[in-house]
Amino acid sequence: MTALGPHPAHSDHRTGDAGAEILGLGEYQPPDAVPSEQIATRFGKSAQWVQERTGIESRRVAGPGETVREMAIAAGEDALKNADISAADIDLVIVASCSVSEPLYGTAGHVAELLGAGRAAAFDLNSACAGFCYALAVASDTIRVGSATTVLVIGAEKMTAWVDQEDLGTSIIFGDGAGAAVVAATEEPGIGPVVWGSDGAQADAIHVAPETGTMRMAGQTVFRWATSEMVAVAENACRRAGVEPDELAAIVPHQANLRIVDALVAKLGAPDAAVARDIVRSGNTSAASIPIALNRLLREGHPRPGGLALLIGFGAGLTYAAQVVRLPGKPG
Repeated sequence: MTALGPHPAHSDHRTGDAGAEILGLGEYQPPDAVPSEQIATRFGKSAQWVQERTGIESRRVAGPGETVREMAIAAGEDALKNADISAADIDLVIVASCSVSEPLYGTAGHVAELLGAGRAAAFDLNSACAGFCYALAVASDTIRVGSATTVLVIGAEKMTAWVDQEDLGTSIIFGDGAGAAVVAATEEPGIGPVVWGSDGAQADAIHVAPETGTMRMAGQTVFRWATSEMVAVAENACRRAGVEPDELAAIVPHQANLRIVDALVAKLGAPDAAVARDIVRSGNTSAASIPIALNRLLREGHPRPGGLALLIGFGAGLTYAAQVVRLPGKPG
């Protein structure tokens, strides 16, 4: 299928290609898995209580000295290996993250250097849980206009560093990790037009409290917003890609909460699509959640390579972004 939406021609397109595609995915998750029971008991709750409200059975938690940069490098190396691409061939590195501890440090530049792509352009992008989809859209458009031919997109988060361990609403939700994608020029578009936007009037729904330096989240506000507004965004992304929801091989929403994932999928109407529910074992890893969940689906053998997947991210800002992509690998 070539139905991934119109891509206008550019007379100065240096490669002459029609679009961009994902060549390979990678991920990194910390080895320490914290079960819901361990957190729930601090609040006099049970693991079942947590699972009924979030779907989370466990989440991966980075060690005290483990950084966003280190996790990003590990995920980037995995993606490069799976795409069979050398770091020296990367023109641009984008690191999507909202949890870096040193915002002026230039995480992407350091990641590029340590991966062996030190001459690549590099920048950090912060659109919170929608960050990976934002970065993927930027990578695709950058390739289409000829400013790059191969881009490494990484979502990496250490969310637990911003969580108040005495706050029930956030401590049971968030985890750490990184996911990455190698995006390259292709003759046919493999990444559909992005549908993105924001609702800044509700920005306070997820924020870092200045008095404590820790995260605060109005969970019910975010839940209502996601379950009521994101279906239309998902449908619009399919429409712009020229795809009906029932043609999707996979749906990969941001892993915010299993109830949000299930509500979104039920309303979208794609009964045969494989659905990412990685939040059960990874928790909410913000910008890392979509690439980790997508990579996990492919590693487990469903859906088939070459099929179409809907990606949709949403969260703090409040921001959102969605696009349909062709899954990497040769069709079976």
